[in-house]
Amino acid sequence: MELAKCRYVVVEGPIGAGKTSLAQALAHYLGAEALLEAPAENPFLARFYEDIPRYALPTQLNFLFQRVDQIRGLHQLDLFGRATVADFLLDKDPLFARLNLSDDEFALYDKVYSHLKPQTPTPDLVVYLQAPVATLIERVHRRGVAYERAITEAYLARLADAYSRYFYQYDEAPVLIVNSERLNFVHDAEHFELLLSHVEGMRGRREFFNLGTP
Repeated sequence: MELAKCRYVVVEGPIGAGKTSLAQALAHYLGAEALLEAPAENPFLARFYEDIPRYALPTQLNFLFQRVDQIRGLHQLDLFGRATVADFLLDKDPLFARLNLSDDEFALYDKVYSHLKPQTPTPDLVVYLQAPVATLIERVHRRGVAYERAITEAYLARLADAYSRYFYQYDEAPVLIVNSERLNFVHDAEHFELLLSHVEGMRGRREFFNLGTP
C-alpha cells in the first residue's frame, strides 16, 4: 500500500474513536482535501440524543442529504489533482438508520437513500478505528460538546457493535482496523508515524494495528 498514491482515503469509526482528528491529520500529511461531517449543522441532533425515537428520522435524513451533497463530485476525482480524505463512508449510512429507525421509518429512509445515493469511487483505503466503549464514552464526555452529554454508554455499545458487524463483512476496499484506545494521532507524532508505517506495510486487504500493552 503506497499511501501517497491513494486518491480517496476514508477514516471511520463510532463516536469518540477519533476519526475526524485522524482524517484531518492524514489530509494535512498528504496535502489532501479533508471532507468532514458537520454534525453542528444538523438542527435535529441535540434533540435526537434526548429523544431518539422521536427525532431519529429527521436527524438521519438531514445527515443523508448533507453527506450526499458533500460527495457528489467524488466520482470525478482527478488522478493528478488533490487527494481526498473523508471521515465518513456513505455506504455505511444505513447502519445508523437501521440502528435507530422503526421498520416503517427505515423503509421510507431506504427509498430516499436509494434515490439520492450518487455513484462514488471505491476508497483506496479505509482506516476503521475501534476502542472499548468505556474509552469512547470518556472521550465524548471529555470533549464537552453540550448535546453529546446525553449520549449513553448503552447507545455507544450498540453503535460500536453495529460498526464491528458492518466492517466484519465489508470487502469493497482494503481496511486497516486500528485499536485506538492507547493511540493519540494528534498529539503524539510517534503514534502517527506508526500508523503510516502500518499502512505502507499492508499486503492484504484486511490488516490490524494494535499498539499493545505498555
